[in-house]
Amino acid sequence: MTDKLRPEDGAATPETIEAGRKLFAAECQFTWGASKLAELPPPGLPEIAFAGRSNVGKSSLVNALTGRTTLARVSNTPGRTQQLNFFNLGDRLSLVDLPGYGFAKVSKDKVAQWVDLTETFLAGRPNLKRVLVLIDSRHGPKAPDEAAMKLLDKSAVSYQIVLTKTDKLKPAELEAMTKKVAEAIRPHVAAHPVIMPTSSETGAGIPELRAALAALGIPAALG
Repeated sequence: MTDKLRPEDGAATPETIEAGRKLFAAECQFTWGASKLAELPPPGLPEIAFAGRSNVGKSSLVNALTGRTTLARVSNTPGRTQQLNFFNLGDRLSLVDLPGYGFAKVSKDKVAQWVDLTETFLAGRPNLKRVLVLIDSRHGPKAPDEAAMKLLDKSAVSYQIVLTKTDKLKPAELEAMTKKVAEAIRPHVAAHPVIMPTSSETGAGIPELRAALAALGIPAALG
């Protein structure tokens, strides 16, 4: 019997890499944007949400996973993602790009609205398979990341740390940062123990992340 990548382990196999490639090779289109609670779409397809500090590379990662360059809008200006953006991946999976937290130069009222919207989404989506919490590998987890992880722990939402921009680090630096992050997430009860290092610039770690997501029970992904 051929081993498949399971959510509890981190070793991708040729089979799971291919399953991930097939899943993310499907047509992907923007389908919905919600900036208010009343605008959230009803639960439907399995969902993977992308969370992280402003400018951590969420939109770049969505583009890299789907093999597109303009699917999710990329900007050097923190806070450009100002709503929950939903993308339909081949009618199998919905990718949800959440507003960045931490550095957005917007009003306190707007930030409070985003927080309320995001908290309600995270706590009330029965079809939410996993949240990917993106952390810049050059800087490691910061106070806003800790706050986000505590919220996810409280909401009992499974989440996994994805290190971004790893092409900016030397191998030894990346290894040290991965160990540091592993220690940081140890007390968090809802955190998946396997950390995924990635680079949207070089593609490093993207096939492995696709494989891990395909293994979460996405319909027809492993068939």
